[in-house]
Amino acid sequence: MKIYHDFNDFVKVPNAIVTIGTFDGVHLGHQVILKDMIKTAKEIGGETVVITFYPHPRQVLNINSSNLRFITTQEHKIQLLEEIGIDNLVIVNFTKEFSRITSDCFIRDYVIEKISPVRFVIGYDHHFGKNRMGDFDLLYDLGMQYRFKVQRIPAHDVQNIAVSSTKIRLSLEQGDVEHANALLGYQFSYKGKVISGERIGREIGYRTANLDVANEYRLIKSAGVYASYVDYEDKEYKAMTYIGKKPTITNNDTENIEVHILDFDGDLYDKELKIRFVAKIRDEQKFDDLESLRTQIEIDENKIRELL
Repeated sequence: MKIYHDFNDFVKVPNAIVTIGTFDGVHLGHQVILKDMIKTAKEIGGETVVITFYPHPRQVLNINSSNLRFITTQEHKIQLLEEIGIDNLVIVNFTKEFSRITSDCFIRDYVIEKISPVRFVIGYDHHFGKNRMGDFDLLYDLGMQYRFKVQRIPAHDVQNIAVSSTKIRLSLEQGDVEHANALLGYQFSYKGKVISGERIGREIGYRTANLDVANEYRLIKSAGVYASYVDYEDKEYKAMTYIGKKPTITNNDTENIEVHILDFDGDLYDKELKIRFVAKIRDEQKFDDLESLRTQIEIDENKIRELL
């Protein structure tokens, strides 16, 4: 996949099939659009072009930005787009100045001028551009003028629910990672570096790795224990992951992300881990002592081994 950070650098391709969006999560709804583009491109001997924005427009425009959390990092989003088979990715540097460009000017002066699409593919309710004025009707009118086709993809449903990034974020915040994964089409994950902790896990026979994850990606707000997998040095390990404030041990409000990798013995400090979440096992609890906590963790481990 070729990646461009400026429209002026884009090298025109034959029969460009174009779509626009933030694509946070690259979920099943996005995948329907992307796979349709790939199919069409193969049929007409063309190439696919995805136009996305970074930073996220809401971050730049300060629209509820303090509460904004992302399903995927920019790195992961690029990886997912490449894995699905997109040919070209244009990452627009989104600034306040850029946000003032009207939707029709954006399409004319950037997309048509620099890419020359033969077809636009757009989601059923997608809006873009200044004040979100760009939509299917605008693209259709411009398509008639500049001779490109516009295709609107209907909503993709999973479990009779239309897939959207908003619904996935809500499921993750509530700890329902199974539903979120069903809408994503893959397992939601955190990636971070292992940092020093209080080493209480050693005292009860369950060493944990404390993960430092950027706050803007901490979508799971429901404290508790999760069945998970850990990817480390090209290997997959079964694991149990804890998210919470450790009420049995501390009285502070710091949220922790700790993972105990099953059947693993090694030094993980300062190493990078990827945690893929499978299901929530139980809510956070405060125990009377460490022995009671250890007993419950043994129960958690058995449940997770059965599940995984």
